[in-house]
Amino acid sequence: MSDVVVSAAWLADRLEEVHVVDVRDAWEYDGIGHIAGAVNVPFETFRSEDDGEAGMLPGAEAFAELLGDVGIGTDDEIVAYDDMHGVFAARLLVTAELYGHDPERLHLLDGDYSAWSLEHPVSETTPPTESADYEASFRTDGPLVGLDAVESAIDDADTVIVDTREEWEYEEGHIPGAVRLDWRELVDDDSRGINPESEIRSLLEERGITPGKRVLLYCNTARRISHTYTVLRHLGYPNLAFYEGSLTEWEAEGGELETAD
Repeated sequence: MSDVVVSAAWLADRLEEVHVVDVRDAWEYDGIGHIAGAVNVPFETFRSEDDGEAGMLPGAEAFAELLGDVGIGTDDEIVAYDDMHGVFAARLLVTAELYGHDPERLHLLDGDYSAWSLEHPVSETTPPTESADYEASFRTDGPLVGLDAVESAIDDADTVIVDTREEWEYEEGHIPGAVRLDWRELVDDDSRGINPESEIRSLLEERGITPGKRVLLYCNTARRISHTYTVLRHLGYPNLAFYEGSLTEWEAEGGELETAD
């Protein structure tokens, strides 16, 4: 297991060494407070339906400008957080990876702002920043896969297709052969972080989502799979595929849906 998902204690010891990114709305960042030194990159600023290379990616140029403007450089270490169990923060991390940021330098805060604020001081002061050079280019060799790859995976015994949506969504219609793993099954409502490793591994094994298989993830618009992808990367799963188009593209392109009996 690697330190993709990091504890509050881990971060508290490294606040001067990493770039902390708060992906909540600006009014939350300014009005409720934030982790000291954190910069604000709201979730909606790195989502686009028009300009990206696939799905809702924002486009390499826009993403580079966004991170550079808040002082983050290409080689910097990033810890992201939100106030929704990490699902929005994970999307930032996956986006950065897809644009070439070293995944070993991308971390998700275990728990979220609410959990942090219970035990650590917070700030209402926006830190001074200087713009930095951030180079972004879409990784054609990265984990992102397209519709053709998903079609091929349906009959591939070495791949497990994973639907990370809620049960009722899965039952209404899912990619044929997909197994259900609601992303919220991996998090604890009380701690607001991920469940203990043993519990997660047991659940994954029960669903047939094992490290020996290629794991292909999807949801509706690639937000929820970002969290599951990050957790699986944390657990050391070696072969992960990220269907950015997700069910939105699948249905638009006439892909077959399977319903629960």
